[in-house]
Amino acid sequence: MNNGPTAILLMHCPDQKGLVAEVTDFLQRNDGNIISLDQHVDRSAGRFFMRVEWELNGFRVPADKIDEYFGTLIGQKYQMEWQVHRSDRKPRMAVFVSKMSHCLYDILQRYVSGEWGVEVPVIVSNHENLRYIAERFDIPFEVFPITKANKKEQEAREIELMRQLDIDFIVLARYMQILSDDFVSAFPYRVINIHHSFLPAFKGAKPYHSAFSRGVKVIGATSHYVTADLDEGPIIEQDVRRISHRDTVKDLIRIGKDLEKVVLARAIWLEIQRKILPYQNKTIVFD
Repeated sequence: MNNGPTAILLMHCPDQKGLVAEVTDFLQRNDGNIISLDQHVDRSAGRFFMRVEWELNGFRVPADKIDEYFGTLIGQKYQMEWQVHRSDRKPRMAVFVSKMSHCLYDILQRYVSGEWGVEVPVIVSNHENLRYIAERFDIPFEVFPITKANKKEQEAREIELMRQLDIDFIVLARYMQILSDDFVSAFPYRVINIHHSFLPAFKGAKPYHSAFSRGVKVIGATSHYVTADLDEGPIIEQDVRRISHRDTVKDLIRIGKDLEKVVLARAIWLEIQRKILPYQNKTIVFD
């Protein structure tokens, strides 16, 4: 069994004949051994999507030239949008938090246990409350207090920090700040958020209390990419849990937090595995 490094190509383009053959022929001609291939055609949009992974050992194209060669020989010809990733480079993930700790604890436990092949160079917050957790896991903790008066300046500092640390994507682990359009545009499809599934029905500071008063029968959580439209970016992962009249507000909050942790973890895992292709306001999530 070969456990050597692999390359992953994610691409989409207008649907047309011969696309799979073109990609696989490019890999075959350069001695690439394909270990995974998944594809999808959105007939209504006339769009073709593909994820293909192959072994780098023995591949004739140098790893740092794959993007260039593929684009010149195939990508530009078929009007593709593509990404090339390597398994031997761990993605660098920044975690943004405020005062709630349940998602942060879950993320860090999966990180330190080796479950995820990812690096966490920094935890960013707008409050000091969770610094002790970062210190417990020996991860730098940077605080940027944000007010209406200093929001633009502080976000500019955060963006600069992300660039200095070469961050690949950002996870909002119950970060209770609305990101500006400038911040979001600096990291397109690279900011992952989590929220309860009551949105937009029960907004505000106490959504579970509002849901309880309406007698909801299902609660859940949604993880999505952040866009300029608040909480309306492309959805990555969702899950739900049925509840009943026997459940109290405390039960709803407990169940909701558990769902938030699990759904966010699934979304992060898919991101680390390079299995998500955003297109317009949807995502193609490969198996």
